[in-house]
Formats: sequence, structure tokens, C-alpha cells
Amino acid sequence: MITKESKILVVGGAGTMGSSTALHLARRGYTDIRILDMFQPPSANSAGNDMNKLISTQYIDGIWGRLALETWDAWNNDHLFTPFLHAVGRLDLAQNDESRIASLKRQYDLNVKAGKSDNVEWLRNKDDILRKGVYLKEGDIEGWQGMYIRDAGWVAARDALTAVGAELRRLGVKSVFGSSGTFKSLLLAADGKTVRGVKAVDGREWPADLVIMATGAWSPTLIDLEDQCVSKCWQFGHIRLSAQEGAQLKDTPTLYNSELGFFMEPSPEGVMKFVNEFEGYTRMATCRPFGSEKDITMSVPRSHALNPADTIPEEGERAIRDVIKTCFPQFADKPLFDKAICWCTDSYDGNWLLCDDPRYKGLVLATGDCGHTFKMLPIVGKYVADLIEGKLCEEDRLRWRWRPESKKAADTGREGPQPEDLNVKKGWRHDDHAQDGAISALTGRIRAAKL
Repeated sequence: MITKESKILVVGGAGTMGSSTALHLARRGYTDIRILDMFQPPSANSAGNDMNKLISTQYIDGIWGRLALETWDAWNNDHLFTPFLHAVGRLDLAQNDESRIASLKRQYDLNVKAGKSDNVEWLRNKDDILRKGVYLKEGDIEGWQGMYIRDAGWVAARDALTAVGAELRRLGVKSVFGSSGTFKSLLLAADGKTVRGVKAVDGREWPADLVIMATGAWSPTLIDLEDQCVSKCWQFGHIRLSAQEGAQLKDTPTLYNSELGFFMEPSPEGVMKFVNEFEGYTRMATCRPFGSEKDITMSVPRSHALNPADTIPEEGERAIRDVIKTCFPQFADKPLFDKAICWCTDSYDGNWLLCDDPRYKGLVLATGDCGHTFKMLPIVGKYVADLIEGKLCEEDRLRWRWRPESKKAADTGREGPQPEDLNVKKGWRHDDHAQDGAISALTGRIRAAKL
């Protein structure tokens, strides 16, 4: 039985789910928590180590609707997180995808039915859209329609993760990074089932009464998840605006178009991130995760932190430039810089894998991002802590259970076609083994883009 004095290891504890878990455990009075990670917070391997992320309350039904409202409240009222919320609203739009338009209209109608008509507005045409987003006046948006959401916007992701890391230190959470904090295997008792801790890649052994694996996109490669999750990557790039251009976009609503991509207002330094929307990529390779008796072919992330010369595929750059050209033709010729790939792990049914591992006593799994988790940074760790304390409601426990049968019921955790293999794409991989100080170079890149 886990007590407030038990030794708890949070592997991947400098990323989104891991740092949130450590925070909630520390706030509940657990006194012997240690996070293990290759990098200090914010972990350079975490998808949350990004300039900004979208957040919205438009989904009011189902599990993600419930969690969206809860996390919006936390971003607004938890003193640790409020400095990083920018509640500028959101434009969620579509043009040619009739099913997407119907889905948006359904969300709008549900909001109205639930008495939240003050939170949403249906935008029927270009004129309606320009009333909310005048910055699109030069854009090619004829025929677009969709929804404006008031309680929405973006969060300063990297800064929020950094703040959580500082709070964990203040609360007395211990940590170890580098090779001593990089997972190699579980330490098992003589019965082969009871977890006694973690062995790091440098051979250091860390004893524990409970191990929490919150390792994001690397989860399937570290622990055999029996094909319950698949790691996928997306791409982004940045442009730099003049002071005048940036001022014109300050406090403007975020924009998401499922057929095109999304963006947010620029940073005070004029850096603006653009992302194209598509099904993502996998990167098929062979590895042997802990618990498997044979090599497994699966999607294996390639860390941008360890390969900082990597960029994005040629087709990805074209797609991102199309987002810019469509919405801001006046910026179409600006250089695209700081181009990179971001990795996440999806479950096949679109829900977290948040459960006790039934094969091992003393191992908790917290993964299966499915594109939802960073905006849940203030609350996701609460559910991991509830699981550990036996407080998770039955509905959530069943939804997030160990479920290798889930792949039989669904092909992907997201809408759209299956992802293509990154290995066959051109232009993204740049092996530069002569480059020294890779991590220092990455740190410089992060600081340059910081909000």
C-alpha cells in the first residue's frame, strides 16, 4: 500500500503528464517524490516544450468536454498557472469539409442548448469572420464558416512547464537528469512481477515503492504496451514580424482550420508559430521495450533535442507556407525558421492510457496524449493521483484502463487517414555528427523563441 512517505519515482517527470503528476502528489503531502528525466524541466523531449498551445472550451459534451471546462477553470484560478493563460478567444473554421462544418454546428448548438450561448457565436460567412478576426482581411477566406469561442485562446506552454519545475523544487520534490535520469529498465523483485525501482542507462539504480511511467511519445519504446499506443509526429515553423506587424496582431483570437492548420498571436519579440493540420507521421523502426522478449517494429521517435539539425519534410514546409499564404498573404515571403518536428503518442480509441499495469505490481502508466494533454497540464496529474489513491471514479477507470483489445475497435485516436512514414519523406533529416554542443544549441533555440 502506498503511503505519504512511500518512495515514488516519476519517469518522464519533466514533461507534461509527469510534472503535473509530481505536482499533485506533492500538493497532497507525499514527501518522497523523485522525477527522472533525460532533461531538466521543461524536458527538451516533451511535446509541451513549445512556445504556445491552443486551449478552448467549445467541447461541452463527453469526457473531453468535461475536462476542458475543468482545466479552463484551473488555468484561470490556480495561481501557478494563471500567468500563462491568454484568453483571447478562438476562431474554429472550415471551408470545404461538410462533415467538419456539421460537427462545428453541432458543437455550437450544444453550447446554446446548455445555456452557454454567451460563449459561442456562429460565423456564417467572411463578413462574420472579419468582425471577430479583422487580421484576416487580406486572407483568402471566402466561403469559410464556423464558430467563435469566447472562453478560449492559448497558453505559454514552455513557460508554464518551467514554472511547474520551479514549484516542484520549492515543494521538495527531488530530481535526477542526464544519463542517471534516463530510463533503461525496471528493477523487479525475485517474483519477476513486483517493481522495486528503475535502472538508468548509466547503471544507476533508483529504488522505489511505486514507479509512474509518464514518458510521452517514448512510452511504447520503453515499456511493452502491447500495441495500445502509437507515436506520431507533427511539424511547425516560425516567422518573424516587425514591431508594427506584431502590434497589429496582439490579443487577437487564435485560428484553427482542420483543413489547413492553426496559429496564435506572435510573441512580444515578433515570433509567430504556424502549424499545418494533417494526420501526422510515424517513423517505423525496430526496438525492444522492457517486458518484450523480442524486437518489435513500431513507430520510434527521433529526438529533435538530440538531433537539433533536423528540420521538417519538404512537403511540410510547403503546407505551412500555404497556411501563411492563405491567411496572411502579406507575410508569404518571410523566411520560415526554427522548423521542427514534435512527437506525441496516441491511443487507438483517443483516450489516455492511465492505469495500473496489470503485469507488474507497483507500476502506473500515464500516457496516450492524443493531442489533448498539454492544455490539461493543471489537472491531468490529479487523475493520476486519484488512481494511485483509489479515488478514480469507475467511469474514468474503465475509460483509461489497460486495454490491448482497443486496436480491434479503432484504427487511430484522431480523425482522418492513417499517417505516412516519416522515413520516406524528403528534407527533414540532417545527420551532423560533427556538430558539438547539440544541447547547448537547442537551449539557445528555445531561449530565442521564448515568449
